[in-house]
Amino acid sequence: MVLRQIAARGVRSPAVLGAMGCVPRHFFVPAELRDQAYEDRPLPVGRGQTISQPYMVALMTELAAPGPGDRVLEIGTGSGYQAAVLSLLAGEVHTVERLPELFEASRERLAVMGCGNVRAFLGDGSAGLPGHAPYDAVVVTAGAPDLPEALAAQVAEGGRIVAPVGPEDGQWLVAGERTGGVLRLRRVLECRFVPLLGVHGWPDA
Repeated sequence: MVLRQIAARGVRSPAVLGAMGCVPRHFFVPAELRDQAYEDRPLPVGRGQTISQPYMVALMTELAAPGPGDRVLEIGTGSGYQAAVLSLLAGEVHTVERLPELFEASRERLAVMGCGNVRAFLGDGSAGLPGHAPYDAVVVTAGAPDLPEALAAQVAEGGRIVAPVGPEDGQWLVAGERTGGVLRLRRVLECRFVPLLGVHGWPDA
């Protein structure tokens, strides 16, 4: 998976490639899909949510560039896979999930994996965690119509943010860095994520 799907498509960070090789993706997908766990595509994890394809997890992690001692905010815990990858690279990871059943299941998986530097929160991820901000990196794993200002505001000086932004049927993955107090964004590639529901995302029906 790491060699053929990730490194071959341009992810170069040795730390990211190493983390992707250390986290067993099959542990984060439903039992009936474990034979497909290392395929290059997203898989359903329940309640209309997915675990992102391995390449996208690696790319977003490389763009976020978490380092030892960094504090990272992840929006959309889902299965817990992205948080587990981030935990191997950052000093501390805060992850937010809005669905109670996914929150409980992912928290148990992360505990079994020994991800002691991950702290999980149940709530509206579109609002982030302003009481714990700022963060050195913010990784958003669901698509919003625009980059939520509430999340952008939680990026520290010198920090990075990675998020899918655009209509529900297709988004652009954007990456940004705050320098001199200004968050500068760039488009990376077209993508498609599940919608970010919440007060600063899409309305929750």
